[in-house]
Amino acid sequence: MYLGLDLGTSGLKVMIVDSAGQAIATANANYPVTQPHPSWSEQNPADWCNALQNAIAELKQNHAQAVEGIKALGISGQMHGATLLDADGDVLRPCILWNDTRSHVEALELDQQEDFRQIAGNIIFPGFTAPKLIWVARHEPEIFAKVKTVLLPKDYLVYWLSGKRVSEMSDSSGTGWLDISKREWSDKLIQKTGMQPSQLGKLYEGSEVIGTLDPVRAKQLGLPQACKVVAGGGDNAVAACGVGALKEGVGFVSLGTSGVILVARDGYYPAPESGIHTFCHAVPERWYQMSVMLAATDNLNWLARIVDNKPDVIANKMGDTIGQPSHVQYLPYLSGERTPHNDSRIRGAFLNLDIATQQTDLTQAVLEGVAFAYRDCLHALEMTGCQVSSLLGIGGGAKSHYWIELIATILNLPIDLPEKGESAAAMGAARLAM
Repeated sequence: MYLGLDLGTSGLKVMIVDSAGQAIATANANYPVTQPHPSWSEQNPADWCNALQNAIAELKQNHAQAVEGIKALGISGQMHGATLLDADGDVLRPCILWNDTRSHVEALELDQQEDFRQIAGNIIFPGFTAPKLIWVARHEPEIFAKVKTVLLPKDYLVYWLSGKRVSEMSDSSGTGWLDISKREWSDKLIQKTGMQPSQLGKLYEGSEVIGTLDPVRAKQLGLPQACKVVAGGGDNAVAACGVGALKEGVGFVSLGTSGVILVARDGYYPAPESGIHTFCHAVPERWYQMSVMLAATDNLNWLARIVDNKPDVIANKMGDTIGQPSHVQYLPYLSGERTPHNDSRIRGAFLNLDIATQQTDLTQAVLEGVAFAYRDCLHALEMTGCQVSSLLGIGGGAKSHYWIELIATILNLPIDLPEKGESAAAMGAARLAM
């Protein structure tokens, strides 16, 4: 048996997979995101560990024999977050998440330095990890002075499980510190942000074993102590492993908290001016390119909260088949935007509201606004030479056939729906463990 962990923004999913690659059991546990100030987004790393304990306990209760047979585990995780540890390995402050844009000034300063785009292969976005550390140095100097190690969210979970402070290529690609072509940390970029290379973990490929479970954690979780811990990867790269998007031109559209169109590449073809990401894949000698929108299902979640309902309830009112476009228009920029605008200050809006506008009109406009933002993302990818002929649809939002048909229509591309596409990252993590 193999265990895949998917550390998402709103919750953790765990999946047991057998040696034939079949999912045996899954469990979930949720945790909150806090927004103490506008444009801030934070999480308590202790919540991730508690969620893992709760999810494993659920698996043990219903599938004890499978849990006892787990040979290795892999981890997928939300990218870009800054988890700061002191010399004792204690967390210094809440993790600053990927959709936190407070460091937009620092990101612009780094992006204007030629070395960053040239070496990191990407625009340095406010959500990246490097500008977050400059922000901490400027606004929380007492915290910055104590920082011994910076870990990405899933790497903190790896540390909690194994005691190893490490990272890997795909997740580290979104820090602003990695030389993406060489697949190694760039001492030059690290030092330009006031950091030292020793403050970052040793790098592995996503399918490499970094060690075994710490004996205390193995006992605490009820997992075999000999269980190997595999480095894993950033959520989108690992989801690509889950659905088989590994070869040139094979890709997916992900309807998660954020929105992504990802295409695997056999080589390194950076195009930072387009606003797309060019990152290392979670497997050796592969890269991928992706367009990222900061809010996809988050837009539907927001509307559901405003109208005091549940996202799936208001989405299901649209039925399964699309009709005429809504007369209401919606701009889905609740948290700023990456591709193609690279604007942390842009915000959402409804247009053409009138006295006859109904809740279903607002829902349709939100779904359409997100779909047209995906069209912007696809266009940016096509401008780099990516040839996309079809996509897989994954993520929680892909459960809505209305939304998938809408996106396929606006992209003018067929979208295939894999079984359990909402679990692609957990399945990919298990495959990396295998």
